[in-house]
Amino acid sequence: MNQDSVKAMLLDLENTSLDFSVIFTGKASKRVNGLYKPDTLEILLHNKNFSSDGQLVYTAIHEYAHHLEHEKLAERMGGLENAKALSPLRFHTTDFWARFHRLLEAAEEKGYYKLDPRVSEELGALTEQIRKQVEQNGVFMRELGDLLIKAQELCRQEKIRYEDYVDRVLLLPRNAARAITRASLFQVNPAIGGENMKYVASLGPEEKRKAAEAQFLAGKSPDTVRSQAGKPAGELDRKTQWEREKNRLEKTIEALTKRLHIVEENLANL
Repeated sequence: MNQDSVKAMLLDLENTSLDFSVIFTGKASKRVNGLYKPDTLEILLHNKNFSSDGQLVYTAIHEYAHHLEHEKLAERMGGLENAKALSPLRFHTTDFWARFHRLLEAAEEKGYYKLDPRVSEELGALTEQIRKQVEQNGVFMRELGDLLIKAQELCRQEKIRYEDYVDRVLLLPRNAARAITRASLFQVNPAIGGENMKYVASLGPEEKRKAAEAQFLAGKSPDTVRSQAGKPAGELDRKTQWEREKNRLEKTIEALTKRLHIVEENLANL
């Protein structure tokens, strides 16, 4: 693949109104495989790092996801003409990972990329073993949740503080105990695994829990599910976006200023 074919592939996955460049650096890097530069709208790929087109495609899509997120930010905060002047609020957000995974799915559908552990008999067998273990852990969590519910009732009957029992007898973090109990109460499907069960159980309305569970069972990534479940009713207006950016920067400056004063005092006392 060359720079032009990579850019054509990316545009075929999802179009953009914000033009960008794909640049093969001709170098190897021990730090990163690629980089997105929002100030120049460039996707840099350290092509000497890759031993296959699949590896290159994966990194190119990752950096393109950054570009698309940057385009979305520019549209919200003043228009595409200001894109080069904007700094991303955060790089690897849940929305970013969800977009990245959607692009990878599109790349698989169009034949640009392939993720199939069965390409190796040993990896395929190991994958099935891990999946079974994940489900077994989910079953264990449901059973543990049932036991915690019974323990809570018995503690109540014996006038024992259940929180103290969880803290100092079971040695469980309270948040973990609550999450496990909720997963049991809501009968979350153990096939999605313990961590995903806790997330589904944390969602409010039953419809939302069922929708998230269905997405996990359909093979959607955790970030994709979280992004969809956590979507606000409406997009934030530009003023709110800028105000949040201002508050974030002010807090960062304040924290750095305090740290600078401490460093200066320590240096003065040496």
